[in-house]
Amino acid sequence: MRPPVRSSARPEPDLPDLHALLRTLRVWSPEVTRLPAFDPDTAPADPLPLFTTWFAEAVAAGQPEPHTMSLATSDTDGLPDVRTVMLHGADSDGWSFASHSGSGKGRQLAARPYAALHFYWPALGRQIRLRGPVASAPSPEAQADLHARSTGALAAALTGRQSEVLASVAELERTSQEAWERAQREPDAPAPTWTLYRLHPDEAEFFQGNAQRRHVRLKYRRTETGWLRQLLWP
Repeated sequence: MRPPVRSSARPEPDLPDLHALLRTLRVWSPEVTRLPAFDPDTAPADPLPLFTTWFAEAVAAGQPEPHTMSLATSDTDGLPDVRTVMLHGADSDGWSFASHSGSGKGRQLAARPYAALHFYWPALGRQIRLRGPVASAPSPEAQADLHARSTGALAAALTGRQSEVLASVAELERTSQEAWERAQREPDAPAPTWTLYRLHPDEAEFFQGNAQRRHVRLKYRRTETGWLRQLLWP
């Protein structure tokens, strides 16, 4: 009788029960979330002032990293992609974020210059969604935006090669260290592929959560004569 074959593979660690964990969680727990009232009749005619107000209220409520947002793009086959990026600003020119033009998102935006943004601020039970065309700002604006940020931001931009295959962690550490040293030595060092993008929304939706699930959803849609406001069923 042959002895049993032993597998050289490592045994799987004991994994947590995902579904059991999900059943323990709550959305908008009153210990950490305040659900303010939102009267859509008082909303401004343009979405930008409402975004600015809600953003300031998220900061005041202690929402961690309220300036982070999900950016959804699509590839050349029309397949969706999404990641978290940082908001660099919002004004009449649009909502801005930055990346290398050769990154995954940069290549996708070059092929299909239309995207969606999503903010989620659970401290207030609020979401904001925006969709619209995306354009690149002139290079001098992108470089000025980059150089107004931290040394770490410049070092990351100088490291480059975003989304390319990485051979090893050691290579990342070496290249990153070189970039940090250059950023400290040359605070105005250019990062030629660094691009500032602006999403000019065709649509903007503001979602205010409600404990009785009577969520308020206000949608702005751009028309030739201005913004059309509509309420949506939750």
